[in-house]
Amino acid sequence: MHIAQAGGFMLTRRNLGLAAWGALLGARPVRGQGTQPPLDALYAQFADEILHEAPERATTLGLDTGPRADLRFQLGQGSPAAIAQDKTATARRLRQLRAIGRAGLSGLPAVSYDTVLFTLETADEANRLFAYGPGGAHSPYVLSQLTGAYQSVPDFLDTQHKVETAQDADAYLARLAAFARLMDQEIEVFHKDAAAGVLPPDFIIDTTLVQMGVFLATPAEKATLVASLARRAAARGLDSSYAAAAASIYTGDILPALQRQADMLRAARKNAVHQAGACQLPKGEDFYRLGLKTYTTATLSPAEIHATGLNLVESLTAELDEKLHAQGFAHGSVGERLAALGADPRYLYENTDAGKEKLIADLNARVASMQAMLPTRFDTLPKSTVQIRRVPKAIEAGAPLGYYQRGSLDGTRPGAYYIDLRDTAEWASWKLPTLTYHEAIPGHHLQISLMQETPGLPLLRKMTSFSGYTEGWALYTEQLAVEMGIYAHDPLGLIGQLQASLFRAVRLVIDSGLHAQGWSREKAIDYYVAALGDKRSSAVSEVERYCVWPGQACSYMIGKLTWLRLRNLAKARLGARFDIKKFHDAGLVSGAVPLDVLSNVINAYAS
Repeated sequence: MHIAQAGGFMLTRRNLGLAAWGALLGARPVRGQGTQPPLDALYAQFADEILHEAPERATTLGLDTGPRADLRFQLGQGSPAAIAQDKTATARRLRQLRAIGRAGLSGLPAVSYDTVLFTLETADEANRLFAYGPGGAHSPYVLSQLTGAYQSVPDFLDTQHKVETAQDADAYLARLAAFARLMDQEIEVFHKDAAAGVLPPDFIIDTTLVQMGVFLATPAEKATLVASLARRAAARGLDSSYAAAAASIYTGDILPALQRQADMLRAARKNAVHQAGACQLPKGEDFYRLGLKTYTTATLSPAEIHATGLNLVESLTAELDEKLHAQGFAHGSVGERLAALGADPRYLYENTDAGKEKLIADLNARVASMQAMLPTRFDTLPKSTVQIRRVPKAIEAGAPLGYYQRGSLDGTRPGAYYIDLRDTAEWASWKLPTLTYHEAIPGHHLQISLMQETPGLPLLRKMTSFSGYTEGWALYTEQLAVEMGIYAHDPLGLIGQLQASLFRAVRLVIDSGLHAQGWSREKAIDYYVAALGDKRSSAVSEVERYCVWPGQACSYMIGKLTWLRLRNLAKARLGARFDIKKFHDAGLVSGAVPLDVLSNVINAYAS
């Protein structure tokens, strides 16, 4: 569904994603691929600054070693002062980039310049317009079911912070202590924003409190934060006192800090409104406009996006109607028939630990089967492997249904595809192939791993992502799987693929409805259920996600439509010389870029 802590888009401590850069492997070379020393030095400077501002990112990328080893002991700063410093740094970086200028650049250096310039300009515009939120136009809320340290730090420490030496374990304890500090800094930001009239809607606060309640009710001996260090320290033969030290920090610092956040949210709820969209915010119309630009990197208006979504919903619903009829599902609306199919016990896993283990085993089999087919559509394949994991129970109530977390740059930590298994009834078996191709291969894992493995890429480009590009690619690969013949003997799987595409069209309608047309949460949920036939619990989780990340849900379909348009352009220009493997290489190994820059890349490839 999305890239964890994704996605990403601004060069700030809280929002760093993925990208890559390099020659067009196996494709027509782009002219003017010479290096640009002044820009290379500037990009390296920016990257090093950002890693020190966001030590978690250094760990995620596997760069918290050598001269950056001290970053393993740190978490980023989240205070109002730190956010202000980020904004100042972004403005200064933009001035530095513009001072060098673009004159004389062509080919890949020009693509890189345009990409970094877009990132800085978009971030700087948002920073100048909005005094609330954690920075940029990703989310207006520092705390929600999807934002805040309580939601991200536990899984980060468990899955990304290595514990192989005593120094690693010491660093883990230092970060545990910093976790409490970071939560208290978020309280400062929350109070500042609330004073300016920025509060999450009441239902967002409710869901957030549910997740915090699960966290607060977990005793130290069962807490992931404690058990993770204890288990891994023991496996390395390290001092047994680490577990006791972690438990002491957990009970003495972390739980009290989280309780302070929960108490604050509970008190703030009485002033929260039920209005779901960005229109409730100061400069809310501008926030949504920049949210759309940040996430999609396109320039479509909310009205254009809404109309595109409605047209796609109509056409995809008609196609699903035909496919469902062919399978004997002929009564009721398309949404009602999809609901009946989704509730059919023949296609459901048991909602038990054993049933959930079986589900994940089946997904692994899907990945293995697709892996064998990739050479028919790709010349360049990643070396990195992907693991399939359950979303941690502590955050599954409000987490996305599926997401991807990239591996380290050196390949020592594999990529991970997370699936939310709070209720297996949300995952009829015919829906799972498409999700797996999106999150793993040939979707996020293939794309991101290829970019990270491309030699010679400036580090800065590996730290920047664009949802329109990455999510657009992953959604494009759902259709690519159809073209590869995956569903030739699986008509229900094909229905699942069409429903997934309809899902992204519905997102266009709902996201623009919520944030530009005054839709209520309830209207959005009803529309979602009627169109897709999904369980209401899934609809609630999705709609509440859109309320927290204005514009992000639009990036999938807008990106996919761009990938398809550019593929058709390349086919028309190259005719019999068109090779889909070369097209994919051209679009992937040139790096994550804004969609307009992707158009330039493909135009150069197809010229």
